[in-house]
Amino acid sequence: MSAGMVFKRLLGALGVGAPKVDTILAPGAVYPGGTLTGEVHMLGGTASFDIQQVSLEFAGRVEIETEDYEGHRLVGFDKVAVGGAFRLAEGEQRSIPFQIAVPWETPVTEMYGRQLGIGLGVRTELAVANAVDAGDMDPISVLPLPSQEGVLDALSRLGFIFKAADLEMGRIRGTSQQLPFYQEIEMAPGPQYQGVMNEIEVTFLANPGGLEVILEADKRGGLFRSGGDVIHRYTVPHEAPGQRDWVSEVDGWIRAMVDRRGGF
Repeated sequence: MSAGMVFKRLLGALGVGAPKVDTILAPGAVYPGGTLTGEVHMLGGTASFDIQQVSLEFAGRVEIETEDYEGHRLVGFDKVAVGGAFRLAEGEQRSIPFQIAVPWETPVTEMYGRQLGIGLGVRTELAVANAVDAGDMDPISVLPLPSQEGVLDALSRLGFIFKAADLEMGRIRGTSQQLPFYQEIEMAPGPQYQGVMNEIEVTFLANPGGLEVILEADKRGGLFRSGGDVIHRYTVPHEAPGQRDWVSEVDGWIRAMVDRRGGF
């Protein structure tokens, strides 16, 4: 174990003198449905602790709007046990290597080579007796799958410009969504659609069999009969740019949204 480890105190649920942890993630980005690799390093406290379980939980900073609250909260998803049970002696150093699956619906944190400002990572938890103690979030970078990249690249080629991305609490009706939140990628329309829509929002729901793409366009008056939103859903296989004519396909999706007038 490196002498340069920066052990972090947990959040205090185990009391004074509790163990400390330092979770080291393998360098580089991961993909939805891929594998996250690393090691959990532990340093024993001022007494022995019987560790029942060591877990890693993915977490994202999610926008939440209720009657009583509006802001961002850290929301955990997909907790995985990576070790236990064992006794961690006073001052003992111990390491647990891990390889865990990245959930298919994990949001992407960068596209077009730029960071999206999405707060995403993993938290390390130790369970001891009747207490569970969690560490700070260790950030991870998540790149788009080839199919996601195909859709995003097509939108860029059609003139759409990235505006913002965030994580929204809630579920999208009629989809296969598994997580308690979803990612929205907001894009300003290309020249041919200016005056037709203010923006388009893209949500990806990936699974082992393919990719569900949810497009939501914010309608303006004029071409559309009334204001509101138009939502379209498409399911595509995991095919990369070059294997599929994503530009023509996505252009067809956008045109279908523009042609869809009135109620939906």
